[in-house]
Amino acid sequence: LKTQVKNPDAIKEVQKDIKIVYTPLHGTGNIPVRRVLNELGFENVYVVKEQELPDGDFPTVGYPNPESAKAFELAVKLGNEVGADLLLATDPDADRLGVYVKGSKPGTYHILTGNMSGCLLAEYEISQLKEKGQLPSDGAFIKSIVSTNLANDIAKYYNINLFEVLTGFKYIGEKMLDFEVNHTGTYVFGFEESYGCLIGTHARDKDAVVAVMALCEAAAYYKTQGITLWDQMLNIYNKYGYYKEDLFTMTFKGADGAKKMQDMMDAYRKNTPKQVGAYKVLRLRDYKNDVITDLATGETTPTGLPKSNVLYFELENDAWFCVRPSGTEPKIKFYAGIKGTSLEDSAKKLDELMEAIRNA
Repeated sequence: LKTQVKNPDAIKEVQKDIKIVYTPLHGTGNIPVRRVLNELGFENVYVVKEQELPDGDFPTVGYPNPESAKAFELAVKLGNEVGADLLLATDPDADRLGVYVKGSKPGTYHILTGNMSGCLLAEYEISQLKEKGQLPSDGAFIKSIVSTNLANDIAKYYNINLFEVLTGFKYIGEKMLDFEVNHTGTYVFGFEESYGCLIGTHARDKDAVVAVMALCEAAAYYKTQGITLWDQMLNIYNKYGYYKEDLFTMTFKGADGAKKMQDMMDAYRKNTPKQVGAYKVLRLRDYKNDVITDLATGETTPTGLPKSNVLYFELENDAWFCVRPSGTEPKIKFYAGIKGTSLEDSAKKLDELMEAIRNA
């Protein structure tokens, strides 16, 4: 993992100043995370004592999900006590990372979604490779289809290829293997909105240990530039646009649940909406039938991805939404994203789009 560090000198410069609170949420991350941060020289790493040791009953959280605010309650308390720059939580098998970063007002923290932390790391890793002349000419940035389109802009800015894959990190791993076997690209970064990313090619799955390491390094680097991670997040939004995403789930219980889910998907296919809220529908990607349909012209092209019962609606003004039934539960997930002109504007636009999808 340490071979992935881009700026060891930045860590040396602020290793006594930067304060990190970490919780493994009773899982497996404690030893590897503390070891890598210690070996890189971070001196102020505070571990949430109540959640340090492995415990399959997860007594302090119930549901040990780093996406949940409840999972961060003890970390926030400790963070306020020690004046931490960032709060980090890995899930029990240490492949997903939740992140809170210090706000400008004392005692405040901003929650980063998986899309936000993924793009914060992508921008850092790719920009540093570029700056050092190490960015491969066939560099590849991979994301899942339901992840933010901010990633597309980052890839375009640094002139590297963006690849979209179906939901599930195994598809990112599959693409990495394809690059190695067929020499069709060089893996640079991959992430999905559900709080998972991978830096380096040591694994074929998301890895929260390398994500913790890279995020702490990025915090150190930006601290040497006189800015916080939240400042840098705002810099990214100012550079590319204020992208914002969300999702909601509909549950279909009972024996007829599966049929209701299928009927809903069929209805979307047969009667594709032309308008969703304020947005015109431009294209429908039907991954089950491997076809992208331009709603204005009727022209079709293949999706190029494996068949999966997923529908993705490309809307005007960089907006989108996607419908995906769960493969394991009687649920349908609805993902959506927009691009705004400010934090307030993007929040308002996303709320309106989510409401329109619910009523569609």
